[in-house]
Amino acid sequence: MLALTLELAACSPGGLSTRGDQVYAPSLDPRGEEVDQLLVGHRLMAAGQHELALEAFTRAAGAQGLTGEVLSALGSANLGLGRLNQAEKLLRRAVEKEPDWPEVWNNLGVALMERGKTAEAEQVFKRAYALDNGQNDSIRDNLRLALQKLDETVYDEPQEKEYKLVRRSSSDYLIRRAGS
Repeated sequence: MLALTLELAACSPGGLSTRGDQVYAPSLDPRGEEVDQLLVGHRLMAAGQHELALEAFTRAAGAQGLTGEVLSALGSANLGLGRLNQAEKLLRRAVEKEPDWPEVWNNLGVALMERGKTAEAEQVFKRAYALDNGQNDSIRDNLRLALQKLDETVYDEPQEKEYKLVRRSSSDYLIRRAGS
């Protein structure tokens, strides 16, 4: 009897959701527009949710293909997750597709610095700095740090220096000494 009553209530014009005090999830609109997954991913990156951002960027790759922007976003998410090998590979592919985009070159330089490839990172930062005409402070600071690190290279005893990766915007990173 209860099942029949519920079935009849569901068939009524108002259904079961006519009460104002109950909250139901909205139904799916098949004509609704899809949200740009790159935008979603960038917002998640800004919130520090790198794993979720990576998933959003992967969905964007499925919808838009592996454009330079998508590759850069995937590389930045992997960089944020500390997956340096993957980040480097993706960012190298991104600079092949977008060779005039200084932020991608900067992020590639950050990945190289984190992997200990300081000499190559210095060259990459120089390129980013030239493409940006010296306008971006984080690129300049990263170049300065790479040059400083190259000057401090000592061959007789290894030195341990602590560096940390600092996110400045959705696709811009800065390397700083730990404690500063």
